[in-house]
Amino acid sequence: MGRLRFSRFFSGYAPVSAPADTTHKFENPAGVPPVVTKPWYKGKLVKATIVPAVLITYGALHANNNGFYTNEQANRDIHKLFPTYRTKLDNLLIFAPYAELGLVALAGVESRDDRLNTMLVLLKGEAIMLTTVFAVKNLVKEPRPDGSDNLSFPSGHTAQAFLAASIVHTEFRDKSQWYGVGAYAIATSVAALRMINTKHWQSDVVAGAGFGILSAHLAYLTHRNRWGRKPLLREGMSFSPTWQTGYTPTGNLAGGAGLRFTWQLH
Repeated sequence: MGRLRFSRFFSGYAPVSAPADTTHKFENPAGVPPVVTKPWYKGKLVKATIVPAVLITYGALHANNNGFYTNEQANRDIHKLFPTYRTKLDNLLIFAPYAELGLVALAGVESRDDRLNTMLVLLKGEAIMLTTVFAVKNLVKEPRPDGSDNLSFPSGHTAQAFLAASIVHTEFRDKSQWYGVGAYAIATSVAALRMINTKHWQSDVVAGAGFGILSAHLAYLTHRNRWGRKPLLREGMSFSPTWQTGYTPTGNLAGGAGLRFTWQLH
């Protein structure tokens, strides 16, 4: 009888539905992060081009002896300090940052990218730099300070040195900023020597530095780091290098490299 009353009591109790949850309606139950659109001025392209743009703009405004501090004024002040000093060291120092890149890598310091991808970025940067610099040289046709030709603006030596310095800085800045400081110091020395040797105006070397840095930044922005990765294989597949030895018909021992492919079925 007690059980019957208990069941009748609850059978007449109408369930009440829970109120709608309005406190979490803006949450993302799928866990997908919301898409945040950055302003255009905070994008990677703007950050990569702002410094080179300032340098190239300064050089362009001061080309052909224009600007608030003209090329003639800068050239006169430089040769007051170095009236007779001349050197060919600038022809060697343009590759010094690349030598630093190789020596630091050989010393075991881990770079940002593997060696293959670093080389690909280097080659791409060189292609961008050489194309842009020589195109502008032939468009502007500014005479050099020594009058040797009309390919003064911008400085190719300076662009080369700053391209290499930018790659060194990018590859090793996570390890130490001093690698980049050393490379940029070398590049700045190249720019100074080009003016001391009466091969370039101040506008040439400033713009050249901008072209070099810009070429490095564009090379990294357009690189997708595809090369040098291990191939994606199905489960159970593998590749491994081999070295096989044997005797030739004349009785000499010979060997050769090979590649072994294995596929284990499950």
